[in-house]
Amino acid sequence: MYEDLKGKIALVTGSGKKTGIGYAIARKLAENGVHVIIGDLGAPPRDQSGVPTGSWTEMEAIAASLAAEFGVRTMALGMDVTDRVLVKASAEKVREAFGRLDLLFNNAGASFGVPADVANYDEGAWLKTIDVNMHSVFRVSQVFLPLMPAGSVIVNTASRAGKVPPLFNGAYAVAKAGVIMLTKVMAKELAGRGIRVNAICPGQIMTDLESWRFGLEAQFLGGTPADREAEMCKTIPLNRIGRPAEAAALAVYLASAEASYLTGQAVNVTGGQLMEL
Repeated sequence: MYEDLKGKIALVTGSGKKTGIGYAIARKLAENGVHVIIGDLGAPPRDQSGVPTGSWTEMEAIAASLAAEFGVRTMALGMDVTDRVLVKASAEKVREAFGRLDLLFNNAGASFGVPADVANYDEGAWLKTIDVNMHSVFRVSQVFLPLMPAGSVIVNTASRAGKVPPLFNGAYAVAKAGVIMLTKVMAKELAGRGIRVNAICPGQIMTDLESWRFGLEAQFLGGTPADREAEMCKTIPLNRIGRPAEAAALAVYLASAEASYLTGQAVNVTGGQLMEL
């Protein structure tokens, strides 16, 4: 337990489905007495990436269950991180309900138009992928910063893909590399305001996106999704796919006072698959 987190207010974007890293972060925060805002699109169950998004019904259910289980205040907040007007409207709702924001987890992410190499990548899908994954971190952070007092923390979800280029998923990799640099820029610029900024870089974590990836690889490379997962595990020293809760544990640690001298870092959580900084 991180006693210093109790009573703080946190927003976690992309947390509206129980199978994702965002939900795992929200749950870990609630376990530590944090009042949690569940942010997600609240859209139809699937977007063009083929990966489920958080529906409004599921978001409300998550918020209600966390409040009931841990005795914290919660809010389901429908927000499109690609639309500045809607992000500003979301920030106003948070201001009215809570008065401030102590912890911001920029976790929303998606990948569109894959698999495709750079020579054949659809431009619209490329731009949308970068907007959802990178520009949203800038947009949401900028809009919510006026609500964040000294001592606040921002944790961005980057990726191993932002450090080691994958094949046929270039826009996502470029976006996550941008998130890593944006994290460093924000950390340097916001230090004087007493705000720390760090990023987590998950490797293979068993989310809907990862399951979708294994299914897609099976279609193109043959075999089954389980076969593709087994091949991936061979590249990981710990020989298994990570759990969302393991990525969440790192994110919440970075938000706690235990990490009070850490800022501007992009920390790997990859089972040893990536050992370089």
